[in-house]
Amino acid sequence: MDNSLVSADVQSMENLVADGCNLTLTGFMGTGKTTVGRILAERMGRRLVDMDELIETEFGKPIAQIFSDDGEEQFRQAEARLCQTLAAETGLVIATGGGALVSDENRQTMEASGPVVCLAAGADTILERVETFEDRPLLPGDRDEKRRNIERLLQDRRAAYGRIPLRVPTDGIDPETVAERVLDTLAGNSEIAGMTRITVPTPEGHYHICIGEGILAHAGRLLSNRDVAKGKAAVVTNADIAKHYANVLSVSLQQEGYTPVLCLVPEGEAHKTLATVQELYDQFVAAELDRKSPIVGLGGGVIGDMAGFAAATYLRGAPFVQIPTSLLAMVDASVGGKTAVDLPQGKNLVGAFKQPEVVIIDPEVLAELPAAEFRSGLAETVKHGILGAPELFHQLEGEGPANLTQMIADAVRVKVDVVIEDPFERGRRATLNLGHTFGHAIEQVSGYSLRHGEAVAIGTIAAARMAVALNRCDAQTASRIETCLNRLELPTKASGLNLEEVYAMMFKDKKRSGRMLRFIIPQAIGDVVIIDDPGEQVVLDALASVLTDESHG
Repeated sequence: MDNSLVSADVQSMENLVADGCNLTLTGFMGTGKTTVGRILAERMGRRLVDMDELIETEFGKPIAQIFSDDGEEQFRQAEARLCQTLAAETGLVIATGGGALVSDENRQTMEASGPVVCLAAGADTILERVETFEDRPLLPGDRDEKRRNIERLLQDRRAAYGRIPLRVPTDGIDPETVAERVLDTLAGNSEIAGMTRITVPTPEGHYHICIGEGILAHAGRLLSNRDVAKGKAAVVTNADIAKHYANVLSVSLQQEGYTPVLCLVPEGEAHKTLATVQELYDQFVAAELDRKSPIVGLGGGVIGDMAGFAAATYLRGAPFVQIPTSLLAMVDASVGGKTAVDLPQGKNLVGAFKQPEVVIIDPEVLAELPAAEFRSGLAETVKHGILGAPELFHQLEGEGPANLTQMIADAVRVKVDVVIEDPFERGRRATLNLGHTFGHAIEQVSGYSLRHGEAVAIGTIAAARMAVALNRCDAQTASRIETCLNRLELPTKASGLNLEEVYAMMFKDKKRSGRMLRFIIPQAIGDVVIIDDPGEQVVLDALASVLTDESHG
């Protein structure tokens, strides 16, 4: 990430951590706390304090020997004393031991002295980083035993780490980039306490994805801080969402000098059409919006797509703000600047790239989301885990992430990393369509009786089975994907659909090239590949495997 993207909208590094406050990095062993802390301390002109080193100095021996000679309890008591001592100092960058802030008392002590950021990584990453070290008393034995202990400790500490709102994953990322992401997170926290901020570079500049509980009530400030023009602001939503959230958003906008204009559209994918966009244009003109007037999409993926397309085309382009209210929109549709409407011949066949001014994600709004819609969003979250976040996938197939905000942020980062590399879908970005070539066709032939996420779940299983048939993926991985989706109560088969009709619909997919179909298939969790034209029988077999028998006639 370009350093200027972090520093451009803050006056100095010290603004990220208030004067007199410390910055504490915590997280499991092997997540890079000391290495990243050293980089941050140098950039911020601060002193780095490594808690493990201080404790070794106090006891006069390595930590492994402290555990052996004095016991873990003595070590933990020393950690607690050191937390109290360091919290009384100022201007430090502190790297804790992996278990130091598992104690609520220690965590609260350090949080009182300044922001705490939890660095995270999956078991595979941690094992790779620590397996050669001999001084890890909680990780005895050979590689297999170390891995079992890592997984056990991660599970034991899951809730404790989840209580830290500021979190930065470090899997597959160099320490300099991790440091940049910590600074970005701190910038968000300095803007609104507890808010995570993710910067997305674009060909035109950059925008921020802001994630935090309760930040909908601060939406006006988030727009104003990004110099979005004051005056009239269109709020595009439907009647049901407006009933729950339009007032909170409107009050926030009014407090910052905006005049919200409510623009209603019908509910549902069936209305994601050019005709509905025409109705939006009429409402914009009636409200006398000009080309500086922000257009705010408040809703799920359908509303975000339509509002974004309308913003891209009204007066040749007006500012666009995304405020997703469904899990699916939060983790997928609101990120990346793609907007579109459907034609009778297929989904998203008319669209434009329109980068938002800001994306505002408030997990609290999901409290009103129906359970089936929430599960639909989990399908895209699983997809992102398969694409590039093995630890997220592992959490979803197990007891789940520690908290909802963490899950959303981790899923969003996967998509952000992809769209940064390929903003106009000319290469890697196509991998985000895992499960979609099958899924879109199934969704359309079902007459949208299947939700988008449900169809993607079914399509993802078809893609995994195709991967096994092509010897690109082992059967165990495909089984893990299916088991995970089953566990989340997502459908794994579609009934009542005609095989030939679904197959024919796939050729209307916008991702095709002529008569050649393109598929994204998993090779392993965290590794996918693009396959063009795998052969008609391979496609039909994979499709047939997810359509129930009565649907084949």
